[in-house]
Amino acid sequence: MFASALVGIVILALFVISGIRIIKEFERGVILRLGKFGGTREPGMTWIMPGVDKLYIVDLRVVARDVPPQDVITRDNISVKVNAVIYFRVVAPEKAILQVENYLYATSLYAQTSLRSILGQHDMDEMLSERESINQRLQEVIDRHTDPWGIKVTGVELKHIDLPVEMQRAMARQAEAERERRAKIIAAEGELQASTKLGEAADVLARSPGAMTLRYLQTLAEIAVENNSTTIFPVPIDLLQGLTRMGEAKPWTKPEGPGPTMAELVATKPQKPVV
Repeated sequence: MFASALVGIVILALFVISGIRIIKEFERGVILRLGKFGGTREPGMTWIMPGVDKLYIVDLRVVARDVPPQDVITRDNISVKVNAVIYFRVVAPEKAILQVENYLYATSLYAQTSLRSILGQHDMDEMLSERESINQRLQEVIDRHTDPWGIKVTGVELKHIDLPVEMQRAMARQAEAERERRAKIIAAEGELQASTKLGEAADVLARSPGAMTLRYLQTLAEIAVENNSTTIFPVPIDLLQGLTRMGEAKPWTKPEGPGPTMAELVATKPQKPVV
């Protein structure tokens, strides 16, 4: 009798121990009792009825999944390979278990199809320059579709766009041409500003002739610093005008009357002393 009671106690203890489950803080448990939804279990130690209840553990942390490279034909008929990464997490554990067979696989697969369909509606230039808006649209579309599964898509990011070699060369030529265009515009603007400043300087020098002379002297000083060399330098107009005024003075005229005789010149010439 005592042995039978002991055996019964041991069997009951094993039955109770076999039904103990530990749920971590970032997990939730979904109970199916005889195939029907029996509620969810919070983190901590819980007990299920062995043989009657089945416990599904659902991780609530954010999941990052790579979307394999997809062949995409853009709206301007360019074939590219695009891969991405999707971030999502479970917000309704019961839906993730009851509404979809494998929510991880289903979400990843739907991200692949959405990537092809949405990128196919954009041109190549839009894919390269408007990634932020494309990521936002992908996130909204995938999140709307996975919401009945209890999945919240927190972000989608395009990782790499693999362009054909011909397209890479064409884009490189286009970028080079754009840089040359900008360089020519900047050079032309610099020439325009320099010519404007030179015109203003010429006006100032024209109003002050002395300033022009000082400018010539400054230039001469700068040239003198260099190595010895022959330099042809224009003479200032002001100096030429001064020489011209000197040449325009009253010319020399022969004095009236007879000049001094030879005897007078000899008499006035100093004689060397005779030793």
